[in-house]
Amino acid sequence: MRMRARYWGAGAMLALAATLVLLVALPSSAANGAQHVRWDIFTLVGGHTINPGGPASATAPGGDTITLTGSGHFVAPASGGGSGAVDGGGTWTTSSGGSGTYTVTGLVSWESAGPQANVGFVDNIDEGTRTNGTAVLTIEFSDGSSGVLTVGCHGPGAPAGIFEGIATTKSFKTYYTVHEPEGEFGRTIFHVS
Repeated sequence: MRMRARYWGAGAMLALAATLVLLVALPSSAANGAQHVRWDIFTLVGGHTINPGGPASATAPGGDTITLTGSGHFVAPASGGGSGAVDGGGTWTTSSGGSGTYTVTGLVSWESAGPQANVGFVDNIDEGTRTNGTAVLTIEFSDGSSGVLTVGCHGPGAPAGIFEGIATTKSFKTYYTVHEPEGEFGRTIFHVS
């Protein structure tokens, strides 16, 4: 019996020491490449002023359109994987009659396409460097359904292949026909700090 207790005690001490090493080492190495990102569906006033708030829309097969507002933050790990370090959400309305709010529950992926070109915007969000890219977020709707929100920002200096706006799922419905920005609305942006 004493022998077992001695090995158990030594094993527990070894496990505790390993845990302490990981707790000290991991935050410093993970923080080096992690990006803190703010995303927004925004309003472009006068062609040059970026203000928080504004709608963006996408349409599902059959013609139902969803319109979202929203903003939030996420921490994108250096590994390029997902993250639960998220906040934010907004409102949703469908042309078929539903409406409510949604909350972001997770980051699936984040791909930066680099900083935006400086074209003289007045940035009233100004929470880091304006950045092009694509984020995929999991969301929960206030009616109990869940979905995946894709936010694409194709701003000044963005490479080809990124849409500007949002696409989403809501339960089984796929709102994947992205509406082009129109006037002040339908625009998205990322700020990386």
